[in-house]
Amino acid sequence: MQKRDYYDVLGVGKSAGDDEIKKAYRKLAKQYHPDLNQGDDEAEVKFKEVNEAYNVLSDGDLRARYDQMGHAGVDPNGAGGGQYSGGFGGGGGFGFDGFDLGSIFDSFFGGFGGNQRANAATRGENIRTAVTLDFEEAAFGCEKKIAVNRIEECHTCHGNGTKDGKPAPVCTQCGGSGTVRVQQRTPLGMMATTGVCPTCHGKGRVIKEPCESCRGSGLEKNRVELTVKFPAGIDNGQTLNQRRQGHAGQNGGPHGDLLISVNVRPHKLFERDGNDVHMTQDISFVQAALGSALEIPTLEGKVKHTIAAGTQNGKVVILKNKGIVDVHNKGKGSQYVHINVVVPTDLTEAQKELLREFEGLPPKKKKKK
Repeated sequence: MQKRDYYDVLGVGKSAGDDEIKKAYRKLAKQYHPDLNQGDDEAEVKFKEVNEAYNVLSDGDLRARYDQMGHAGVDPNGAGGGQYSGGFGGGGGFGFDGFDLGSIFDSFFGGFGGNQRANAATRGENIRTAVTLDFEEAAFGCEKKIAVNRIEECHTCHGNGTKDGKPAPVCTQCGGSGTVRVQQRTPLGMMATTGVCPTCHGKGRVIKEPCESCRGSGLEKNRVELTVKFPAGIDNGQTLNQRRQGHAGQNGGPHGDLLISVNVRPHKLFERDGNDVHMTQDISFVQAALGSALEIPTLEGKVKHTIAAGTQNGKVVILKNKGIVDVHNKGKGSQYVHINVVVPTDLTEAQKELLREFEGLPPKKKKKK
């Protein structure tokens, strides 16, 4: 049977933070736990599936491999080596566990890879920042202007690194590849390898007069203001990923991402639990005894609700679809209204006598003068 996407298993997005993943896992693990679903084979399968997904997504390295290669990246029997493999190629056979292949080739041939790819397109670094939203802003979504320091293409030379802003001439020694063929004597005999071009230092182009603004790097740091749209339902601790809004790449590589950690201010009345909202509604003991029509505040305004006579303290009234919309568009939560019957502390003597009469108690004796 084909495995489901781990993010779908936990019901989170691919930009979910560690806290969101942990919260989703705990909820599902409790829901499908074998002790609570004895004899339910389907629940047992889902419990194992949830644990497998969490083991991968809660581990930074495994999650990175999964995001890049999918299940093959974390499958011990797959090509990625995955979650349990011990070395190059995994399993038994003729592996290279404990050997640094890069060091071996460095000592024999002066290295390969690394600097010879100095002219390769490189993705820019991510930028991490944080923003604080009001409770309602997170519930209904909003737009915010965010200022960040970002490495961008030099505005003077347009990223070319040259004084005149034009592309630098192609290196005549390597023809723009950044590498040259080198023959070296090794313990294994004469071997031809590819090395870094000594003229352009692997860049493929030679800058004779560098740009004065960026000193030939083609990059500069700027303070930029971005308008970011936060989706309705985003929660405290989640991370919003703005793709390609991070630092500029090199040699034509793409920008990195802007990762925004979201903090949500507490509300004076409402408390959030997932997509549900909880609040406490005070009523008098007369309202509780006789019943009453109430106006209950919600995130969308007040709604009318009638409580029955004899309502007890601690009763929970559920208002369907009055919670918060799911950030992944999977419905809307409810509002849970916890009834709190308030006992008065400043009754008059007349009110006290009425209560004694109601309870069948004898009237309070008057003090003799």
